[in-house]
Amino acid sequence: QVQLVESGGGLVQAGGSLRLSCAASGRTSKTYTMAWFRQSPGKGREFVAAISWSGGSKYTSDSVKGRFTISRDDAKNTVYLQMNSLKPENTAVYYCAARDTQVLITPQRYDYWGQGTQVTVSS
Repeated sequence: QVQLVESGGGLVQAGGSLRLSCAASGRTSKTYTMAWFRQSPGKGREFVAAISWSGGSKYTSDSVKGRFTISRDDAKNTVYLQMNSLKPENTAVYYCAARDTQVLITPQRYDYWGQGTQVTVSS
């Protein structure tokens, strides 16, 4: 079993930056794809970004491309989401997720989830 714990959320003004972290523990695997999703009131869970087990393939949603960057540090069992030029529309609860092995963007295909961290962007 794998446990994922997100951190780094908070309140930031539009145009600011935040870095989210997701620490993995338990029965982790270096073959896991790691991803970030988000959910805001009135919306379903939305794909944000994913990174392959090797770190060689990265994918980001068109809505955040050029502003958000996903990365991983396997030595620390941690995945990051660097969020720059934040907009009020980015306000949501952000969730870390993992699956083995294929990179997918559908939340139902991910096996492990963190508890979420709130990101609020003020105008």
